[in-house]
Amino acid sequence: MFKKIQKLDDKVIDNIIKYRSPLKNRIMIAASSAGNMGIIWFAICMPFLIYAPWRPTGVNIIFSLAFTQLLCEVILKHIVRRERPVWKLPDQEQLIHRPKYYSFPSGHTSASFCVVAVAFFRCQPLVVLIILFCAVMIAISRVYLRVHYLSDVLVGMVLGLLCGSASVQIFNHLLQAFT
Repeated sequence: MFKKIQKLDDKVIDNIIKYRSPLKNRIMIAASSAGNMGIIWFAICMPFLIYAPWRPTGVNIIFSLAFTQLLCEVILKHIVRRERPVWKLPDQEQLIHRPKYYSFPSGHTSASFCVVAVAFFRCQPLVVLIILFCAVMIAISRVYLRVHYLSDVLVGMVLGLLCGSASVQIFNHLLQAFT
């Protein structure tokens, strides 16, 4: 089964080059960069933290990001140790620097989708759609830039949604316990 997944992943990576253009390259680099160190998610979180009625949502987002980071970046990447597709490509084919850590699961994607999950439970539909759009763009950019395989991103989405949903439940329980 893993060989079939790897074969599909390799096919997607090999075909990405057909869809590149200078404009798409700039868009995807910007989308990926927005996800670096969760920059976009902390920026989105600021209004929630500043405005008192929204503060529990902001704190829940940060809690969710920390929970997801621990699971995906600290634990799973170092257990699976999957090489990134970009590690196999020549330097002239790179649009961004080569990440030095492992590929599976996608940390950018898992972080993005944990915020989607929190927003789904705590925010108005328009806010959820904006956050979902940003998350999808970041996820697509990671495959487009060939720093992740498709399966890394798909698993990152699932893990992010699960971690975000779990964090809402945990956070709700903590809120009840301390109020």
